Amino acid sequence: MRLLLDESLPRKLKAEFTGHDVQTVVEMGWGGVQNGELLRQASQAFDVLITADQNLPSQQRLLALPLAVIVLRPGRIRIDTLRSIIPAILACLDHIQPRSLHMIP
Repeated sequence: MRLLLDESLPRKLKAEFTGHDVQTVVEMGWGGVQNGELLRQASQAFDVLITADQNLPSQQRLLALPLAVIVLRPGRIRIDTLRSIIPAILACLDHIQPRSLHMIP
């Protein structure tokens, strides 16, 4: 599965998704791109956007794009905290569908 990690997440998180094709927003050259444009570009090249931007669902029409979005809400955006929710993210990826939104605490 093709995953895009938003720039709100540590780049080290990329290593946690073995078996998936993972890129970061910065690696794609999309750093600083506004959410609407980012979603449009991401939907052309990725299956899932993973972000910690909790405002994204209320700001954008996520279900209009052929892209699934996972919003992480771990409390702290640090690699050690995020590693604790990797099993929940991977479980979500096992059954994720396009045009869906998933919130992971």
